Amino acid sequence: MVKIFILLKKDFLLELRQQHTFFGILLYVASTIFVLYLAMGQPDSAVYNGLFWMIQLFVCVNAVAKSFLQESKGRMLYFFSISSPVHFIIAKLIYNAILMLLMVLLSLILFRILLGNPVNNSFQFIGITCLGGLSLSLVFTLMAAIAAKAQQSAAIMAILGFPLIIPQLLLLIRLSKSSMGEVFRAGALMQISLLLIGLDLLVVVLAIVLFPFLWKD
Repeated sequence: MVKIFILLKKDFLLELRQQHTFFGILLYVASTIFVLYLAMGQPDSAVYNGLFWMIQLFVCVNAVAKSFLQESKGRMLYFFSISSPVHFIIAKLIYNAILMLLMVLLSLILFRILLGNPVNNSFQFIGITCLGGLSLSLVFTLMAAIAAKAQQSAAIMAILGFPLIIPQLLLLIRLSKSSMGEVFRAGALMQISLLLIGLDLLVVVLAIVLFPFLWKD
């Protein structure tokens, strides 16, 4: 845990020194939502839900991709000599999860200010958005680790990530509808939530198992 904390602290210190990337993502989120407000005003609940998750998808791609792309070959060689691959990938997963949770909450605030609030159960929707941000960050962290070994890394991450993220997006959109008044049969929401959590755990296990082979490469 100490080694993971040190690696996590390193990522946060790098983020503080390179604030232009963080504020660039914030500008992207704010400008996108503002353009939607100018174009659509306050949409109905179905459109609101779809737009929210599409924006989170592209925010995650921009936010998570840089976690591995900013690491130079020499720096990765240095980390290889002082750390284990399991500690390194766990630290990356935690860092990207925290970053994506922050982006999701900021997006939710801007959505409510500019696009209204068609949500009936706010606390449930906030919990679903946090779970969704965690799910998106885990998948794209693993994809970014794989893509970082390729020359066309950004394109590879998109090609690998989007087919894997579609099931999670469908589950998240379905869960979000329950916060906007759609009625589900008893037990359905719990089953969908458990399925989503199971997918998250599967991604974490795959990252821990597969990343050491990428690390040696």
